[in-house]
Amino acid sequence: MGVLENKARARTFYKYLSKVYDEINPFIWNEEMRAEAIELLDIEPDDRVLDIGCGTGFATEGLLERVEQVYGLDQSPHQLEKAYAKFGKRDGPVTFHLGDAERLPFKEDTFDVVWSSGSIEYWPNPVAALRECRRVAKPGSQVLIVGPNYPNSGLFQKLADTIMLFYDAEEADRMFREAGFTDFEHVTMGPSYNPEIAITTVAQVPE
Repeated sequence: MGVLENKARARTFYKYLSKVYDEINPFIWNEEMRAEAIELLDIEPDDRVLDIGCGTGFATEGLLERVEQVYGLDQSPHQLEKAYAKFGKRDGPVTFHLGDAERLPFKEDTFDVVWSSGSIEYWPNPVAALRECRRVAKPGSQVLIVGPNYPNSGLFQKLADTIMLFYDAEEADRMFREAGFTDFEHVTMGPSYNPEIAITTVAQVPE
């Protein structure tokens, strides 16, 4: 387990990263990638969409171009403070929750789309969190997860393993199957300097 696959360490990490997150993020996860991922989904304006690990609201902004309301959840109060400044803490287009991906504070069959980008790499138990995604998603709906693709270089692989979760398509297959998904596909994407930096999985929730 990587050093940041620990909830307390991850919260501390984001306490400081939140100050510069919006400036750094475009070098790794940019608007073009966000738009490409959103296009993989069937989204209607009145859909209930959950953004797990919403952070400062980068993905939320893109989702709000397609839907009227987004539910955003993050375990970092410092990241959420940045998101509040963008969308308002209450009575805005985003309903925020401070919470844990492995224990989502929502009832079964609540959401039409469950989205998470740049969060799975910090989940100590990603399969448990993916089961939670399936639980709160409506039957027949979609779950989209964006995570860091496993590096090709042996040196970078060793470094990646010490920091947080990086995974390839084979490992994604295992995680999604163990979480109860049977219908899913993976797409790699990234900025021009590394077009396969991220692995995006779209899974259909069993009916």
